Amino acid sequence: MSSTPRRKILADEEMEESMSSEQPSWFRSRSGLVLLGFLAIAAFFLWEEHKAHLLGILPYALLLLCPLMHLFHSGHGSGNGDHDHTPKGDQR
Repeated sequence: MSSTPRRKILADEEMEESMSSEQPSWFRSRSGLVLLGFLAIAAFFLWEEHKAHLLGILPYALLLLCPLMHLFHSGHGSGNGDHDHTPKGDQR
C-alpha cells in the first residue's frame, strides 16, 4: 500500500518536469510578436477609418436594441410567479 502514494508523487513530479520543459507559447516567439504587432496596427487603422460610420450608427442601434430587449426579456425573472388574481383576504 505504501507504493501507491509514492507512485503518485513520482507521477506528479514527472508531470511538473514535463510542463516546465515545454516550449514557450507561439505568441512569445519572434513571428508571434510580429503578427500581434501587425494585427494591432491593422486594428488601429480600421478603427480610425471607420470610426465615423460605426459611431454614426450607434444611436440607431440603441433604438433598435430597446424593442428587442423588451421582446426577449419580457417576464423572465421578474415577478413572483403567483398568477392567482384573487385578493389575499378572499382565499379559502
